Amino acid sequence: MKDESNLTTGEKDFPAFFFPNLLILVFHRNLGKSGLRVSCLGLGELVLKAGGIFISMAENLMTIAYENGVNLFDTAEVYASGRAEITLGNIIKKKGWRRSSFVITTKIYWGGQAETERGLSRKHIIEGLRGSLSRLQLDYVDIVFANRNDVNSPMEEIVRAMTFVINQGMAMYWGTSRWSAMEIMEAYSVARQFNLIPPVCEQAEYHYFQRDKVEVQLPELYHKIGVGAMTWSPLACGLITGKYSDGVPECSRAAMKGYQWLKERVNSEEGRRQLAKIKELHLLADRLGCTAAQLAIAWCLRSEGVSSVLLGVSNTDQLLENLGALRVKFCSFFSPTSIFLPHTLSHTCLTM
Repeated sequence: MKDESNLTTGEKDFPAFFFPNLLILVFHRNLGKSGLRVSCLGLGELVLKAGGIFISMAENLMTIAYENGVNLFDTAEVYASGRAEITLGNIIKKKGWRRSSFVITTKIYWGGQAETERGLSRKHIIEGLRGSLSRLQLDYVDIVFANRNDVNSPMEEIVRAMTFVINQGMAMYWGTSRWSAMEIMEAYSVARQFNLIPPVCEQAEYHYFQRDKVEVQLPELYHKIGVGAMTWSPLACGLITGKYSDGVPECSRAAMKGYQWLKERVNSEEGRRQLAKIKELHLLADRLGCTAAQLAIAWCLRSEGVSSVLLGVSNTDQLLENLGALRVKFCSFFSPTSIFLPHTLSHTCLTM
């Protein structure tokens, strides 16, 4: 094993997965096998969603995150019908941060109501990204994601359009979101066949109850073609925090307009089973001296190939708590691919 005794935070070249007995200190990691360095925690869609929190709170969250080393901010053309990108752009302009010091990602697919304003046609990829750049008040984004695959657009057209926006300086890299491993591999093969630019990252849901893709499928792609994982929803839409243990609070996301699906999920039989497991998780976290949220986020960071975990927070207390996940340490006999659920939690040791 490589001697890391003389390395400081941010200097290790290997994912923390390979050093299970060490404190998570790698605050920045390579995005897949690309050279782009991203913070292992980033701020995602919920931070800037219009109607979810006030703009002033969004600015506070971004400021705290940035000052604590977070350099990754994720958005999409569809979030709040473009208002999230406007908010993000206004905050960046107001703060005056060096453009070279942070990473902005956006996603393209749902841009408007017209047939030509959605999907992954060459037309919408180019026009949609131009619209995002205008709202963000930026010359380029670091990563543009295809926000799910489009069966109506040929893969070659998608890859050529992504290559075009990169060559035009509108983006530095491109990635996929909610794509299957087979679809990602097809995009890579097309890129290699026609000397185009392949995707470098997949955005995937990952938490205790959604594991197969990140733990089984994506590691193979990481080793074969260098595609990394940027994961979202580490707290399972808030279930892991325990806020829904006694029902749906009025101020919670599940009670908001447009989140009926989450309320139904919480109240479903499967949701109740998950909540029962989460109660045991909270007991373990109490014994370890950390919160269940910190435990869940730290657990996500253990998985091989995970470059960054996107956080969805609505206030500064949540953000500071989530950043504290970087202090959680696993004992060497724990593997992130083991069944990390209540019936085996007693075999897992973590400390703060």
